[in-house]
Amino acid sequence: MNDLARVAGVDLDIEALMRLRLFAKSGARRAAAAAPHGGFVRRRRGRGAETYDVRPWSDGDDIRNLDRNVTARMGAPHVRSFHDERECAVLYLVDFRAPMLFGTRRAFRSVAAAEASVASAWRVIDGGGRVGLAAIGPTGARLFGWATAARRFPPLLVALAEMHRAALEERGEGEEPPLAAALEEMERLAGSPAITLATSLDAPGEAFDAIAERIARRREFCVLLVADRFELAPPPGLYPFRTRGQAGALRIARGAAPAPDERRARLRRIGALSLEIDAGCDAETIARAIEHFDLERCDGRFV
Repeated sequence: MNDLARVAGVDLDIEALMRLRLFAKSGARRAAAAAPHGGFVRRRRGRGAETYDVRPWSDGDDIRNLDRNVTARMGAPHVRSFHDERECAVLYLVDFRAPMLFGTRRAFRSVAAAEASVASAWRVIDGGGRVGLAAIGPTGARLFGWATAARRFPPLLVALAEMHRAALEERGEGEEPPLAAALEEMERLAGSPAITLATSLDAPGEAFDAIAERIARRREFCVLLVADRFELAPPPGLYPFRTRGQAGALRIARGAAPAPDERRARLRRIGALSLEIDAGCDAETIARAIEHFDLERCDGRFV
């Protein structure tokens, strides 16, 4: 195994991912009064699947809700009303491509992306929901599976950590797959559940906006937008760099304002919800940010 995979903040620690459930549980207890699924509420979809009651027809009712059996028995039109559906399944796609294998503070962006996704997934599981876990690396995207109970989630975390270590070993080799292709593949595999993408949005691909907008129209689409502290507030200095096919030095003047980040505005135009994750924050702080994000969605205060 590559020596980098043994460094804290570089490797994905499975035990640390398991401990994130403790923060999710405490958050779920605080939000229990606000949401019937332990704080986990998704956007309402359609008219619902369960019949709430059957009542006489009135002007403005949808003829598609006509109950033929009751109408025939009572001799007058009757319609059904339904419970609203709540989407209780989420597929998480974590970006492990080369641009995510970078960090200047506590952890790589890839590690913070995994922590944020797992913290959110624990909240869904403990709220009675179903989660899928997937990742995209140098060789493409992979869906590890689905979990409907806490005991079924750890094997997915093991697979996630193994793929992260493989990405560390293969970094810089060959072309990185575009994010758009992975997102489209996960859309096909996910079916109807909501999709949460954890990424820095590097090299999204030309088709990303069109694919993301299509997903956002059909289901809830969230992006956990991971950023390093160096991006958010770079200190002044001269920074040598080397990328694929290019090398040089970047000078940041004292008092220089960081370039405006257009990524969240771009996601807003697409129709995606977004939360900025600072990779320099510890895992507990990230879990708290996920909790507040969930509560804002419950209240309809979309970010």
